[in-house]
Parts: sequence; structure tokens; C-alpha cells
Amino acid sequence: MSVKVRKYKRRGEENGFEVDIAFKWPDGELYRERVKSPVSSKTGARSWGEQRQLELLKRGKELLVPRAPTLAEFAPRYLDEHVKANRQKPSTIIQKERILEFYLKPRFGQMRLDQIDDAAVQRLKAQLVDRKPKTVNNVLVVLNTMLKAAVKWRVLRQLPATIELLRVPPTTMHFYEPHEFELLVAAAQRIDHQHLVFVLLGGEAGLRCGEILALEQSDVDLSRGVLHVRRSEWEGHVTVPKGGRARQVNMTARLKDALQNNRHLCGDRVLWRAEKELKVTQVLLAKWMSRIQRRAGLKVTGGIHILRHTFCSRLAMAGAPAKAIQELAGHQTLSTTQRYMHLSPAAKSAAIQLLETAALGSENGGGLEALSPPTRFSKHSDSLLSRGDRI
Repeated sequence: MSVKVRKYKRRGEENGFEVDIAFKWPDGELYRERVKSPVSSKTGARSWGEQRQLELLKRGKELLVPRAPTLAEFAPRYLDEHVKANRQKPSTIIQKERILEFYLKPRFGQMRLDQIDDAAVQRLKAQLVDRKPKTVNNVLVVLNTMLKAAVKWRVLRQLPATIELLRVPPTTMHFYEPHEFELLVAAAQRIDHQHLVFVLLGGEAGLRCGEILALEQSDVDLSRGVLHVRRSEWEGHVTVPKGGRARQVNMTARLKDALQNNRHLCGDRVLWRAEKELKVTQVLLAKWMSRIQRRAGLKVTGGIHILRHTFCSRLAMAGAPAKAIQELAGHQTLSTTQRYMHLSPAAKSAAIQLLETAALGSENGGGLEALSPPTRFSKHSDSLLSRGDRI
């Protein structure tokens, strides 16, 4: 152990003495601290350094950790230096700001971060018992990433709590059967050409709502029959598509014809509004969807994403490889694709009929081998069937 005192030499600061403290903790770790003494005399600086060393050894390493800020104090730094600094999507930033304001600050705002322990997290779960598991998990993820950022920035020495997410039951992805989708296309065609293009972009190209809004005429390559999905729009903010990368989607003949007939001089966007030269918005697309569903005699949901569900489901039912669907839909992981790859009830019934055909074949001395090649499942279809509804 040693305490050394020397002249403090820093440009632009008053003269004084620097105290150099060096010793080993009981666990053998070397600690060294060099700091300007608050006492102006050399003897006083040495005395202050010796007292500081004794205090450190007496109270241990926890003396080195500054007082943890409250959640309300730390929240602005988390948003600025983690969420916004990492250039997360505008929708993600706004979602996290809302979670902090409506869920975390009212409950933990005045608590220090190191006081948010396992018991506090469980109380939070209990208070949100009337919310959907997905909503609760979103809140827990924000809290968890905030605590991890505090540890990374040495605001906390360690995580004060282990946060476990709720188990979320698999959601049912609704989609249109082929005959229902054709009713939807016919209804959109009866309204106007813009409605038709909208339905086909979702149902035959798998574009998300924001991708449909941000699609520009220069993204439509009619000579090659390809759509370039390069951007997405959310509440006026234009960013890259979900997943962080652009993709290409081959057009069906019907979509290609619709887009070719849709050429206009009203702006860069594929979809446009003739009245007042306003941009098409997500709210307007929801109204278009409800109007088309009513004309088609289908249940009015207003939800636009069902078109994308239909796109992925029809590809799966047609036997398209999962990897191809993943690329066309722009999913980051194959597990996301599998959630969209539904088999329709009609396809399931056809699968059960194979068992009946096999049973009939065994009665005639055959078996599964008695099935003719065209009626067999492919290797890919067998793997889909083995997973049941979760495809």
C-alpha cells in the first residue's frame, strides 16, 4: 500500500497536489486511484489520501460504484444513446417512448435502477395481468435492454434482476382461400384501378402496408417483371424495409398488367390520390380494404396484413420451398416464414384422404406404394404435414 503526493500539473487549472493511491484488495486485485486533493497543502493532501485509502479498504469495492440513477433519470439517456444512437426504426423509437411513459415510469420512475429486483419485476407482471402477453413482453424487453445498457455503461455493476418473458401462444394467421381472394380481386377491379393494384401488391407480391405506401414507379421493372422493395413508410417516416434490407419480388402476369396500366404523372409513388394531390396513407388503405371486403361480400376486418398472409399461405399450399417464401416475403428467419406457411382446411382434407386411399390400397394388397406418383406428397409436403398447423 502506498500514498504518494506530487504537484498537480494540468493546463488551465489552479496549482495543487495530486494524490496517488495504490493498494491491493483482499481478493488480490490491484487498485490505483489518482485524483486532485481537495486540500491545498502537501501535508493535508497526504493526510486526505491516507484517509481515503482507509475508507476504501473499510467499505470495499461498492464505494467505487456511484449512486444508481432512478429510471426516470436514466430514461432520456437510454433513448438518446441507445435507441436513437443505434438508428432504430421510427416506429420502434415511438413504441419504446410510449412504453416508458405509460408502463415503466408510473411504476418504477422514482426507483433507482439497482432497486428493480426480481420481486419488482414480478409485481410489474401482476399489475399488467389484464394486458396481452405480447404487450407485457414488449414492456419487459424495454426494461431489460435499459438495465443491460446501464451495466454496459458502468452505471450498474451487475443486472439487478433476471427478466423472464411470458409464454406467448402461437397466433392464428388468417388468410383468404383462393376463391375468396378472387372475389376480393374482382371487387377491387369494380371500384377502380388503384384498389386493384393495392390488392395485388399485397396478395400476389406479399408487400407490407408500409412497403406498398413507399413503392415508387421507378421500383417497378416491367421489362424484367420484378418489383424492387427498397423502402417502407410509417406515419410519414421513410426507412428501409423491415429486416433492414431490400429485396426483389417477381410479378405475376396479372400484377404486371395492372402496374403497366397504372402509369401516371401524379408523382413518384405507385399509389396516389387524385383529390387534393394528397399522399395515400395507412388509414386510407384500411378504408380501401374495408370497402373492397364489403363489395366482395367478405367479413370486414379493415386489416391489411391478411393480404400478405394470403400471399405466403398460397405459396405454401402450392408447394413452394420455405426458403423461397422467406426470400420473397423478406423474413429475417425461417421460423417467421413457418408461422405464415399455413395449410388450408381443404389441403388438410386432401391429406386425410390419402390415408383413406392407403387403407383401400392395403385391402387390395397394396399400401402406400399403391398410390400413383401424381397423388403422393413431395418430400417438402411431407415435412410440412408432420408439423401440423404450425408451418
